[in-house]
Amino acid sequence: MISIARNETDLRRCLPAVLALRPHLTESQALEQIQFQQENDRFFMAFIDNPDEEMAPAVIGYRIMYLLFTGKTLYIDDLSTLPGQRGKGYAGQLLDFVIEEARQAACQAVTLDSGHGPQRYDAHRLYLNKRFNIVSHHFALKL
Repeated sequence: MISIARNETDLRRCLPAVLALRPHLTESQALEQIQFQQENDRFFMAFIDNPDEEMAPAVIGYRIMYLLFTGKTLYIDDLSTLPGQRGKGYAGQLLDFVIEEARQAACQAVTLDSGHGPQRYDAHRLYLNKRFNIVSHHFALKL
């Protein structure tokens, strides 16, 4: 079952999977940032909700925004599965979930950015299998 994290208890269940992708954050930093984004940026975190598990095995963070380039867009910030839970189809289920959320919200696109390198090849394969296309390079300037 897939649930939306609606309170701090849900978010705490999601944090281990978030931190597997974002190890530069502490647990408290991640929680604070997610809560800020939920309050200010129309951010949602969905997770695989297995009541028998204390931690969510996989999570997806996303928001709906408007861009001149793509129109109404569901943007995926994070998609992460705990290392010991990979290969069980959780990431694919979460992608299918947000794609349907985007359709229900009348979005014109679902987009995401992904890092590069061999450690990301499985994720890229998943995105391509879900019919995502590589449409641009993403540039960043650290300040």
